[in-house]
Amino acid sequence: MGRVQDKIILLTGGAMGLGKAAAQRLIDEGARMIITDHNAEAGAATATELGDNAEFLEQDVTDPDRWGEVIAHVEAEYGRLDVLVNNAAVTVFGSIADVSYEDFKRCYTVDVDSIFLGCKTALPLMSKTGGSIINLSSAAAINASADLVAYNSAKAAIPMLTKSIALYCAREKNKVRVNAVLPGTIMTPNVRSVIDGTPNPAETEESFQLAQPVGHMGEPDDIAHLIVYLASEESKFATGAAFAVDGGLSI
Repeated sequence: MGRVQDKIILLTGGAMGLGKAAAQRLIDEGARMIITDHNAEAGAATATELGDNAEFLEQDVTDPDRWGEVIAHVEAEYGRLDVLVNNAAVTVFGSIADVSYEDFKRCYTVDVDSIFLGCKTALPLMSKTGGSIINLSSAAAINASADLVAYNSAKAAIPMLTKSIALYCAREKNKVRVNAVLPGTIMTPNVRSVIDGTPNPAETEESFQLAQPVGHMGEPDDIAHLIVYLASEESKFATGAAFAVDGGLSI
């Protein structure tokens, strides 16, 4: 039996990167995955690659009505939801002088509002059987940068949002635990594209590696393995916690 055998797991932003890696590891441990993404083509291709235990739904995570439709589909098809992984996010670069108000709001809408909507919509179903909610934040919630004013502050909101929801669930005794994961610099396709878009990609990659206290960037599986733990019953006494996996970046 796998560590999450037969669990019904909904994961947003599952088309690539951390989401795709987590979905693969969860399936390896016996889960039935529903992955969502705004990129329908990439999401469908990933679900096909993941195999028979994966289903894809197109989703704009900032749309409350679509959240209702997704959760209704999960309930109709599977009867329950054991794990929700709120992974979808955007990175907005720029200082307080550079970032427009529209981009600042967009960062919060995708990175924070989507988690609020996901938890609020999924909890009535999850409360029937208990389960685990995993919210993806970032080491940027702890380490500030002059040029990440929107992203730093949005990601910093997630651990506190997580704590509040965790305390609510504990008070309600609904057996739903809620935790946050704070990844450091992980070599995902998005990070690779940022590096490749610089004038000297090799030099940029080396600087990224050297910026990590452990001397190298992380891999998607470094985060995926923690998500498996939090989705499994191994983490049954963990709630309201913020798990940093960042090679020492936030120390």
